[in-house]
Amino acid sequence: MKISVITAVYNARNTIQDAIDSVGAQQGCAVEHIVVDGMSSDGTEQVVRSNESRISKWIREPDEGCYDAMNKGIRAATGDVVGFLHADDVLADPQALNRIGDQFLSGDWDAVYADLVYVHASDTRRVVRYWKGGDYERRKFQRGWMPPHPTVYVRKTVYEKLGSYLSSFGSAADYECMVRLMVKNNIKVGYVPEILVKMRLGGKSNATLRNRLAANRSDRQAWIENGMKPPLGLRFSKPLSKLPQYWQRPVRQ
Repeated sequence: MKISVITAVYNARNTIQDAIDSVGAQQGCAVEHIVVDGMSSDGTEQVVRSNESRISKWIREPDEGCYDAMNKGIRAATGDVVGFLHADDVLADPQALNRIGDQFLSGDWDAVYADLVYVHASDTRRVVRYWKGGDYERRKFQRGWMPPHPTVYVRKTVYEKLGSYLSSFGSAADYECMVRLMVKNNIKVGYVPEILVKMRLGGKSNATLRNRLAANRSDRQAWIENGMKPPLGLRFSKPLSKLPQYWQRPVRQ
């Protein structure tokens, strides 16, 4: 099985090397790393250029934001399954993608996800929050749940059949996509109960109260967009579902 990892980047000079290194360190599986750079101007280009021999494809051109860049990566991918590693995140260890591949091969899965930890921006060894995905149940979406998107890997054929990310949803585009694939179309989803990604704090959707409120409105629209009634109290249940992240801690970090 070949796994395509897409890194969409814009002005991440200080962290992109860590992301490239973590993909390059993966063992036990065939990996294609695609970097999509929206014309960074802070020195990111020089970092990526110095790693060209370690990167399968490098797309550098203007885009309409992160999700537009991610869609470009999906179209360029030649792997059986596709996932994303943001430019300020790292894979948890050299066997992370191998475990994802093993899970796909163990069953007839259309998508697979795992757990992640939020780490301090300047020290990826310092765990701040723990997002445990938990066993998959489609009905959990009704209670505000969604899988940790940075750990989600999807067969490329699923994106080709059901579509990828709608940039019009802004920072909620990942949620809309998961609702469309997993709830509306009921694809088969598997779970790896291990930490796959270390995610630096500072995501766009949570950066300000205004962004979070806007994302909440888009969460409801995601269901309407797909011809379904939004779960009752979604604007409260989705944020509340994240509270355990603040006190849970992984057994193994």
